[in-house]
Amino acid sequence: MTRVARFHEYGEPDVLQIDDIDVSAPASDEVQIAVKAIGLNRAEVMFRRHAYLQEAEFPSMLGYEASGTITAIGDAVTGFAEGDAVSVIPILDMARWGTYGEVINVPGRHVVKHPENLSFEQAAASWMQYVTAWGALIEQAKLTTNEFVIVSAASSSVGVAAIQIGRSVGATVIATTRTRSKVEALIKAGAHHVIAMEEDDLAARVTEFTEGKGARVVFDPIGGPAIAQLADCMAVGGILLEYGALSPDEGPFPQFAVLGKSLTLKGYLYTEIVSDDAILSRAKTFINDGLRSGSLDPLISRTFGFDDIREATRFLESNEQIGKIVVTV
Repeated sequence: MTRVARFHEYGEPDVLQIDDIDVSAPASDEVQIAVKAIGLNRAEVMFRRHAYLQEAEFPSMLGYEASGTITAIGDAVTGFAEGDAVSVIPILDMARWGTYGEVINVPGRHVVKHPENLSFEQAAASWMQYVTAWGALIEQAKLTTNEFVIVSAASSSVGVAAIQIGRSVGATVIATTRTRSKVEALIKAGAHHVIAMEEDDLAARVTEFTEGKGARVVFDPIGGPAIAQLADCMAVGGILLEYGALSPDEGPFPQFAVLGKSLTLKGYLYTEIVSDDAILSRAKTFINDGLRSGSLDPLISRTFGFDDIREATRFLESNEQIGKIVVTV
């Protein structure tokens, strides 16, 4: 028997409960992991609240990220040995391969041996954020040295990852956040400039920072009216990658900025990266190299014990954190 955190109905964090279940041997394409740490993600909150693309079958597992040691290996899996320290690259079906447990089975394709310099907590705080940010900024936008990138809602784990990835390739990172309360922390996290959206003039500040050139790349999870504001701040030939919809409102299409600057506005999904073996391989190499060298350094906001997983997800939903929330097992 092993302990897992599941939910038996949709709802607030109180629906999470710790159950004792039997975990089967791994399938031929899976590995079994004794979990040491779990990274929390907002998609898990949406799933639990019935606001996600996936439907739950109760009682339902959930969870995208974890790290631990391999305890068993399926017949078709190669490249791993029992005892290897590994991380889970988030899988698209968290109900089937949820990570909120002491022992889990996951497809070998989504497992990676992380660098030895990482703790299990750091390893569990890495892969969703860095794969998401890398896929947008490097794989799709081709961000490079001496360019400007705007990272919206930059205090999230993905936002901090984007800041670090931008810096690692020599770009100048302009981070945005709602108020000035997180400005100092974002500068410490690596942003070259920070704009408080409720207090600063976005266009004026971007013009100042870029000396009138605008930002070629924008990485935004908010959407809504902010898209038009961001488009006005972009350089000719720029690309805006929209990877979320935190705003409940639809914004106007910024046709004059798009036409006048020949802009690309693209919806971006994490699935574009993990569904392609060649792209996923490039992501693993870039991220592991960065984690090993220290240019990518997972920022952990707070850790909780497994028995406190309800409190951990409440903290995630509070939006008080800067960086990742991790649950230790």
